[in-house]
Amino acid sequence: MKLSEHKELKKEILALPVKEKDKILLRLVAKDKVLTEHLHFLLLEDESDLSDRINAIKSEILSNFDNLSIAKSIDAKDALANLRRLAKDVNHNFRVTKAIFEDVELRIFLYNHTPLKVKFGTYSSYKNYTELFNVYFVKSVLVTLRKFYKLHEDLQFDLKDEMNKLLSKIASSNMASIADDLNLPRQL
Repeated sequence: MKLSEHKELKKEILALPVKEKDKILLRLVAKDKVLTEHLHFLLLEDESDLSDRINAIKSEILSNFDNLSIAKSIDAKDALANLRRLAKDVNHNFRVTKAIFEDVELRIFLYNHTPLKVKFGTYSSYKNYTELFNVYFVKSVLVTLRKFYKLHEDLQFDLKDEMNKLLSKIASSNMASIADDLNLPRQL
């Protein structure tokens, strides 16, 4: 049930006494973890806290891929699982902060630090993990590029070098044919 479809309900909610609305609001917020975190961010945190969140995610990305690279060669299945988990962390941060520029910056950082040389270590008769990793990576970069284009041109300028670095990384890897098939540019 959408509130916009029930105008009478909306009027009645607005007519409730403040004390009753507050009680209902607190109960609703308690049921949604992301909403609770978002309200905490809006009401109790400031710009320095956003910077701390971004730095924490960046250090998590670096340590995660450093741990993976300690192994002699990275298995495509493990690389894909780690990339998905880290992308989930970036998505969660965006849902909490709604910081668009920082979201694009984090995504570019994540994909620039993702090792692309993976081995086909896991045998599966129905899944080619190397291909799954490559397609997931290129499609994720495409989504990031679309978000990049939606930024103001001054903000795009700040991220342009890192984005070009990412696009060059893909163009010089074994993902180049997939990137070409999906119309990912080689440079901005």
